[in-house]
Amino acid sequence: MPHRNVTLFDPVQVGNIALANRIVMAPLTRNRAPDATPTALMAEYYSQRASAGLLISEATAISHQGQGYADVPGLYAEEQVEAWKPVTQAVHKAGGKIVCQLWHVGRVSHTSLQPHGGQPVAPSAVIAKTKTVLLKNGIPEFVDVSEPRALQAYELPDIVHAYAAAARNAVQTAGFDGVEIHAANGYLLDQFLKAGSNQRRDDFGGSIENRSRFLLEVVRAVTDAVGDGKVGIRLSPVTTANDAFDPDPQPLFDYLVRELAAYHLAYVHIIEGATGGARVLSDRPFDYTGLRRAYRAAAGRGAWMVNNALDKPLAQEALKGGADLVAFGRAFISNPDLVERLRKGKTLAESDRTTWYGGNAKGYTDYPTLKG
Repeated sequence: MPHRNVTLFDPVQVGNIALANRIVMAPLTRNRAPDATPTALMAEYYSQRASAGLLISEATAISHQGQGYADVPGLYAEEQVEAWKPVTQAVHKAGGKIVCQLWHVGRVSHTSLQPHGGQPVAPSAVIAKTKTVLLKNGIPEFVDVSEPRALQAYELPDIVHAYAAAARNAVQTAGFDGVEIHAANGYLLDQFLKAGSNQRRDDFGGSIENRSRFLLEVVRAVTDAVGDGKVGIRLSPVTTANDAFDPDPQPLFDYLVRELAAYHLAYVHIIEGATGGARVLSDRPFDYTGLRRAYRAAAGRGAWMVNNALDKPLAQEALKGGADLVAFGRAFISNPDLVERLRKGKTLAESDRTTWYGGNAKGYTDYPTLKG
């Protein structure tokens, strides 16, 4: 039932995670992890924003093969896992909660980022009409992604295992409060879901059930690895990001959330519209209320998180309409005290777009708070 009197600042239990408020910091790729290893600067960055009810880490690769951008963190090597510990400790010391977003980019990569310079992998050998970020002398450079090769069915169990291993690394060793499976924005799991990128004719292609199979195997493995109530999932039914497309997304995602209801997820994180763009796409209509109802009707108990271009009035309206959590992305870049600014109705600071990807403290940890 809709939560008629809920505000952004009310506490909420999300699976096994108790949150101080319903404001979530969405995952934001910042390309400041050289050699895929977190840094002390990242600990400062996340702890500055720990007043959010929940922080979702920047997308974090589950394997070297899963890497698709320069200087993004990983969670597959021992030194990476150890380097995440000061980050989670800093967030917890500041009173916050943080989950790690588990990521495999699939075809959205470049040969220079892959093991031994190999081709990126994908459901099918269909190149994405998109770009990735490389760093040249510390300067971000946007380049076309490389042509992928199609994954063989025998390779898929190893990727499922990599998701589970990364989840264990996150929760049992690195100190995260949970994990979020990144199944959105045209990356590997989303590539399997959507017919535009999945042209397979085996058990992982064709029908809605087959295209959902790989994702559901990952969900099962990750929840088995870390336990109930610690796993969220991110979905983007109609986004145009990274050349993602499905001609009929409503039945696909209605089916998917009904299947997800069988797992005791902490939350379901939905990007409404085009990621970082319009909330409503005239050529891709979608019933998000119907999607939530399908999940609840199937006895799905996870918190419902909404995301994309939401301001305070829209966020409050979403809560009144039945959402449990609201994610804010870019606003957190330049407003480390976003929760306080929203609470007090203060003007939000603008971010320097030239510092979004790569660099140092400038445009990362040097944004002032209301208190200076």
